[in-house]
Amino acid sequence: MPLDAMLFDTHCHLDAAEFDHDRAQVIASAQSAGVQAIVIPAVEVANFERVRVLAHSFAQGFYALGIHPMYVERAEPEALEHLREALLRHRSDPKLIAVGEIGLDFFIPEISSGEPRVKQEIFYEAQLKLALEFDLPVLLHVRRSQDTLLKYLRRHRVRGGIAHAFNGSMQQAQQFVELGFALGIGGAMTFERALQIRRLATELDLSALVLETDAPDISPAWLPKGDRNEPCEVLQIAQVLAELRGCSMDEIATVTGETARRVCPGLGINGL
Repeated sequence: MPLDAMLFDTHCHLDAAEFDHDRAQVIASAQSAGVQAIVIPAVEVANFERVRVLAHSFAQGFYALGIHPMYVERAEPEALEHLREALLRHRSDPKLIAVGEIGLDFFIPEISSGEPRVKQEIFYEAQLKLALEFDLPVLLHVRRSQDTLLKYLRRHRVRGGIAHAFNGSMQQAQQFVELGFALGIGGAMTFERALQIRRLATELDLSALVLETDAPDISPAWLPKGDRNEPCEVLQIAQVLAELRGCSMDEIATVTGETARRVCPGLGINGL
């Protein structure tokens, strides 16, 4: 693989408890697979420091700070101020590349209506404003919430980012791309029945896509059901994408790597 062809896992919860017993080996396996950057997004104030320290523990580590929509309901009122303080404190840290994981989740009934939904939207909009304040891209959680996410993105023109695990329509995908976002493609695409995701993966311009695992979640088709996903799987995910598009692995790695660095410029440091 040429030097400019890079495999980036743009979304990996490497701090999760599932990795506590063998995290060093998981990182080594990813390195052996040619994964040259792993982005670790925070999900709540309690793990801000954990993802930061973890990203600094190996050369390929990067991190984002944000409050995940599924954690918003239990977030304290001062959580957004804690986020702002953390972004301010680490604004010169070259490993901090985005605000995330933020967004909206309208899939889970308990948080998709009423006060929980209102609180989700309040936190999402506030975090977009912080991304603007600190001139950072965002890592978006997108689950049955594409149009509402887009509404706020048109109101607050952040510098773009990644729509993680995207599974919307082609029209919605194009609207995210027009706003400066790449779409995260991972294990869900490897299932033959994932027709909509596969359509997006093959019909969108390759420059609109980035690779991800969402490890330890969203395991690819070749792992037994219930098995832990790992960042090393991004190599085979890239191979599936190459097969679907009828192009080489080199092209997949090069273009998706260039896109990741374009939408998250912080990934361009350390010679990446």
